[in-house]
Amino acid sequence: MSFTADRLVLFGATGDLAQRMLLPSLCALDHDDLLADDLKIVGTARSDMSDAEFRNFAREALEKFLPAGRRGGMADFLNRLTYQPLDATTLEGYEELAAKVGSPKRGTAIFLSTAPSLFEPTIRGLQHAGLDGPNVRMCLEKPLGTDLATSCEINDAVAAAFPEERIFRIDHYLGKETVQNLLALRFANILFEPLWNAAHIDHVQITVAETVGLEGRVAFYDDAGALRDMVQNHMLQLLALVAMEPPGNFDATAVRDEKVKVLRALRQVAEGETVTGQYRAGAIKGKSVPGYDEELGKDSGTETFVAIKAHVDNWRWKGVPFYLRTGKRLPERTTEIVVHFRPIPHSIFEDKGARVHANKLVIGIQPEENITLSLMTKVPGLDREGIRLRSVPLDIAMPHAFSGAVRRIAYERLLLDLMEGDQTLFVRRDEVEAQWDWIDAIRAGWDEQALEPRTYASGTWGPSAAIALAERDGVTWHE
Repeated sequence: MSFTADRLVLFGATGDLAQRMLLPSLCALDHDDLLADDLKIVGTARSDMSDAEFRNFAREALEKFLPAGRRGGMADFLNRLTYQPLDATTLEGYEELAAKVGSPKRGTAIFLSTAPSLFEPTIRGLQHAGLDGPNVRMCLEKPLGTDLATSCEINDAVAAAFPEERIFRIDHYLGKETVQNLLALRFANILFEPLWNAAHIDHVQITVAETVGLEGRVAFYDDAGALRDMVQNHMLQLLALVAMEPPGNFDATAVRDEKVKVLRALRQVAEGETVTGQYRAGAIKGKSVPGYDEELGKDSGTETFVAIKAHVDNWRWKGVPFYLRTGKRLPERTTEIVVHFRPIPHSIFEDKGARVHANKLVIGIQPEENITLSLMTKVPGLDREGIRLRSVPLDIAMPHAFSGAVRRIAYERLLLDLMEGDQTLFVRRDEVEAQWDWIDAIRAGWDEQALEPRTYASGTWGPSAAIALAERDGVTWHE
């Protein structure tokens, strides 16, 4: 659909995501002259507000969550905003919402930042009010279900009104600069692609570590756990980008076709290839923090940590393990992909007492965006003992490589693509279903084994069994 939307409707406009991410992202885009001049933004939620009250609400959110240097022209941005109170569960009020949206010259983009239980009644309301026409795009925020069956229910409800080419499923990790840079690194450089296979790569590690605990997500997180909250979406998308074949071109269909092939090639995880954990009281950066049960206020069997040894069974990756690890209350907040290349087949420096380490590519996604390739070099100087070698990083720190570049909120890229109609960085239905299919099999295995989360102290890297999961293969987690 080749039009730039001139109407954007935000459901859940008074929620946490809107305050922290959506409104700041839109204001930043406006500051950089990336929004259409005639774009009108309509917020809607249960709260009873006037346009002026919503603009004041938005101003407070921007002052709190958007850096001062990116707030230029905030008054002009706020003038784009209007608001319509709505109870999404009843048909009453949707016609008033449609009147508030008005008649777009080009088209409308709708962003559902609500509980998934509201998706189906919201779709019915939009159909009732005529807000489901051929010039309307629908964007869905996660979680999209709790398993394959509930995900299909949600997708079926949305598909009743919107065809797949007008559905935009958000995974905000795909909006991060370094995640997109992974595609450029692989497919815009001849250096890596000939080596990007089982003949040259020993294993891959993907870590998503958080220092925070529940942070106000009590009800959602205790139902979801680390596997559904992080692995099912963010980590499997990262794995797919690492492992995918080169697409024929850089468009939504070609890129997503290759990702879904990877997800369908994931081998069912065997017994002993997963470790789960739950944090107990400990210390993060010298500050005491409570355990999960204490934060929750009751005993729970929900995992706050999971490590998985995964395999992609295709020609490129057969025999290469992918070690996935994510958890809360870990020592550092970090998201990174580490590609460990195989050691050289023969070292000519061995009789000189010099040890050669295998090359390693580290793609840092957060908190810092950087790409580091470790190379073996000779240590300068003279040595009677022989030659000394050292692993030295070839570092591409994004802030240094692109001085003056603005570090953007991931949602900026995704909101802009939604309004422009580019689905490349959004998740297609068959991807979501392939992800859930793999995750459901893991959970079924846990139930069959009566697997209970192991405890780990806050401020550590999870249960000791997670270390053993890698070390029994001669692998050490990158820290």
